[in-house]
Amino acid sequence: MYKLLSHNDLDGVGCGILAKLAFGKQVRVRYNSVSSLDREVEWFLENEDKETFLFITDLSVNEENEKRLEAFYEDGGKVQLLDHHKTALHFNEYEWGHVVVEDDEGKLTSATSLFYEYLVAHQLMKPSESVAEFVELVRQYDTWEWEKNNNQSAQRLNALFFLITIDEFEEKMIDRLLSDDHFHFDEFEKKLLDMEENKIERYIRRKRRELFQLKAGDLFAGIVYAESYHSELGNELGKEYPHLDYIVILNIGGKRVGFRTIHDHIDVSGVAGQFGGGGHAKASGCSLTKDAFQRFVLDTFHLEPLREDARRNRYNVKHSSFGSLYKNRMEESFFIYPENDEDWAIQQNNKKLERNFTSFEEAECFLKRNYEAWLVRDDAFVNFLMEQIRSIK
Repeated sequence: MYKLLSHNDLDGVGCGILAKLAFGKQVRVRYNSVSSLDREVEWFLENEDKETFLFITDLSVNEENEKRLEAFYEDGGKVQLLDHHKTALHFNEYEWGHVVVEDDEGKLTSATSLFYEYLVAHQLMKPSESVAEFVELVRQYDTWEWEKNNNQSAQRLNALFFLITIDEFEEKMIDRLLSDDHFHFDEFEKKLLDMEENKIERYIRRKRRELFQLKAGDLFAGIVYAESYHSELGNELGKEYPHLDYIVILNIGGKRVGFRTIHDHIDVSGVAGQFGGGGHAKASGCSLTKDAFQRFVLDTFHLEPLREDARRNRYNVKHSSFGSLYKNRMEESFFIYPENDEDWAIQQNNKKLERNFTSFEEAECFLKRNYEAWLVRDDAFVNFLMEQIRSIK
């Protein structure tokens, strides 16, 4: 008999699907939040016999259960922990622990990909094209590799996961992986996902107007309140405001905080770790602790949302050789322009700043971080140019 304790997100449920494909009715699967896993492990150790093989995937236990699992294993119990988070690497010290963040080829792993490799390597499951394709979609979504590869199928798989219940998702995936040679979405799912994508676009459009900026140490964060579509929202806001190092998504109802980044040099698992959380370099989370509530809610409640850049301009555009005009709430004007073939400069209220910049992006980042300025509409840009001409005359 087997028992699987896994996370309740797509990657964790992917492990549950693999377990049911491999073991059928011989496995019992329980999905857990980060906080509920330790209770499940305690119940298992107190009530199950040593003949039941325990798998723990995509989650790790606390220090007390870590010791209890080692004692259980030393006493002849069967247990295997499989994880891919950096915060769990110390479990590799145990024979029953296997934590890999990045494989030998430099590819980021997921719990589903590690569990699939384990099942195939131990001849508990035969490899198949459809299952391998499903596992890869889960891996790419969970590691954010889908965004770099523009793999919309991975993003749509996660969207489908949230549109139906876990039981329905499991049943659909198991039937499909058993019967089809390749993984695919059926016609009903495609229509459902198309409708959902339109809904997400409208949601993100509204939330773009509710984002505000916080300087946190040496980094800049964008903070938004949202209860839905955290991954999509974090990704789009990160691309819309690249001067921000990461996005903080506050779910007050769920008392959770999500951290997302699009930047390779930023590791938000470290930010989440400051508040007792963790996760991946580009996507992490924590509970809304007292300290997190103070930092991201109370200390920022007085801030005003960032203003969006003008979107339909024909003349006042970024990277223009004629320059680009910005303003801030203090009605200060900022003009970014190329000074020569290599440098960009900024005029603040017609006075050049002493500092030069090596690229337009660097200049704009400086401007948005320090002055929260936005690209103005064409009419303001034309008026600015006319004033410049009049001043020369």
